[in-house]
Amino acid sequence: MLDLNRLKALHAVAVYGSVGAAAEALMVTPSAVSQQLAKLERETGATLLERNGRGVRLTDAAGLLADHAERILALVETAEADFEALRGAVVGRLSIGAFPTAARGLMPQALVLLRERHPELRIQLHEREPGRQLLEVSRGELDLAVVQDWVNRPMAIPDGLSRATLFDDVADVVLPADHPLAGRAEIELAELSGERWISGSPGTVCHDWLVYTLRSAELEPEIACMADEYPTQLALAAAGQGCAIVPRLGRDSVPEGVRAVAVRPLPTRRIYALWRSDAARRPAIRAAVDVLRAASAGLRGEVRFASTDG
Repeated sequence: MLDLNRLKALHAVAVYGSVGAAAEALMVTPSAVSQQLAKLERETGATLLERNGRGVRLTDAAGLLADHAERILALVETAEADFEALRGAVVGRLSIGAFPTAARGLMPQALVLLRERHPELRIQLHEREPGRQLLEVSRGELDLAVVQDWVNRPMAIPDGLSRATLFDDVADVVLPADHPLAGRAEIELAELSGERWISGSPGTVCHDWLVYTLRSAELEPEIACMADEYPTQLALAAAGQGCAIVPRLGRDSVPEGVRAVAVRPLPTRRIYALWRSDAARRPAIRAAVDVLRAASAGLRGEVRFASTDG
């Protein structure tokens, strides 16, 4: 009889491409994965891994077994979700991912509410960028994710995931306090032609969005500084190194030497909760989404609220 944990180890190697990466995803040591695969080889009587340079590759037999493992693991997850739904109890473990400003600005309140309402539910929170969260939810490494995209550049949601919109988060342009436009209540994006900009690293959602948005307004961005943390961007703006567009969610008080000014068109990002559709019946998933909505409602005045999906 095939052991489920050994199938899970094989599936992880197939998905991540190496024993080391599989071990990291499963939060075990590489030797533990290797031991599971060795036992699976003895059980099946087939060679599963072959040397490929410095790494390994799956044999045809392993590829076939990994395909079956993917379907078996999906069925197990569905069975667990159905059983939890039958019991109706919000118990067990729930892993949640959140992008950095949501981890700071939303999740502390949500975690307090979850503990108050469902003390038997154990939560593990992971700070992740949205793109990584999509992969980890799809693969089953995260049960639930809080992700964001920008309204003028929406993110593609993979098949097999369900979502609920929590709220819309508004961003402002931050300028050095001595900037000629810093005293205005509102400015047009086109008025920032020729400015030096502070952005996140290339390849991040916010960097790519900023470049896209500026070019859509016929402004060619001159990126002077790249920093992924918004407090760092604020500090750089205070030092006169450029301007930035910073969302309100999770934003601490603006430091001396910086002014936050409303900008048109209004930069808005939508905040979602995402989970695997196969796990939608889990009471823990439903409870966590309800709590995220409640915690989001507590942000009223800081963010704009959108209509929610089912």
